[in-house]
Amino acid sequence: MKEKIVYKSEKTGTPPGTLVYIGEERKEEVSISKFLYSDKFVEEEVILDPENITVPRSENIKYWVDVDGIHNKEVIEKVGKIFDIHPLTLEDIMNSEHRPKLEYHEDYIFIILKMLTYNEEKEKIESEQVSIVFCDDFLVSFQEKTGDVFGPVRKLIREKNSNRIKKEGSDYLAYALLDSIIDNYYYILEKTGERIEILEDELISGYDSDIMNKIHELKKTMTIFRRSAWPLREIMSGFLKNESSIIREQTIPFIRDLYDHVVQIIETIEISRDNLSNLIDLYLSNSSAKMNETMKVLTIIATIFIPLTFIAGVYGMNFEYMPELTWRAGYPLIMGIMLILALFMLYYFKKKKWL
Repeated sequence: MKEKIVYKSEKTGTPPGTLVYIGEERKEEVSISKFLYSDKFVEEEVILDPENITVPRSENIKYWVDVDGIHNKEVIEKVGKIFDIHPLTLEDIMNSEHRPKLEYHEDYIFIILKMLTYNEEKEKIESEQVSIVFCDDFLVSFQEKTGDVFGPVRKLIREKNSNRIKKEGSDYLAYALLDSIIDNYYYILEKTGERIEILEDELISGYDSDIMNKIHELKKTMTIFRRSAWPLREIMSGFLKNESSIIREQTIPFIRDLYDHVVQIIETIEISRDNLSNLIDLYLSNSSAKMNETMKVLTIIATIFIPLTFIAGVYGMNFEYMPELTWRAGYPLIMGIMLILALFMLYYFKKKKWL
């Protein structure tokens, strides 16, 4: 995860609905793209000035505006006026630290969630907030930066042939965008699962001295993943309650399927977190076992030298009348006895499987 520069202090003392960007500092231009489509035609355009956005009011024409960049207050304010989005909603959109949620308004439905991507090079999860506002005939999505996982959705809209997205309303488009985000969660789960398996192999082989730091780093990553995925269950439950006429009955089965996916993802995350905890326990057990082995070897060495030290102590006492001191074979005899005694003790320890 990237460190974020947060400007929460600027919100202090401001009235509700005041637009203040909270998040990572960004200086790039806000990019706006639009899709105007129906079952029979598609029109795609990049919009430089949000004032050029016009909303067609037709039952057969759907409208999708994608805003890449929420750090420009003026742009967000203009887009909000065009689509009649409440200032409190715009305030939440500009707060990239907001918790995922679902809100039903009189004229539209508002969703905030986290779009996660996996950085292959750094082997880390990167998070980006996505906000979606939609009603019967239009949908507006807000992202922190350019680049997302909505490529498959755009591809379906661009197709000349008729398909469900082009036939259905904005509620189905919202479902499709959510489905793209959640499908990418599966890819991240696959990658983190592979990393857990690699860490387990490294832990068993015991050649990586930095293994504990890697486990803790991955555990932090899974905590971030869990924090992003858990609120999705509430969002999907709110969808299934269908408290608005904007969500049509034919879209409910797809949302129910999405809810099942979210539950499965949450369960898999919990299993991965348990596996990481088990790896930590295994690491501590291995460390304790290695320490015990070391202590056992040292104890055996000390035990072997205790009788040898005793013999050497007796043999080295300075008494006048010690017949062994005058023996020509006294020294080699004592050394031989000590060697035989040491070998016997080693044999005995090995037989007892202490070695």
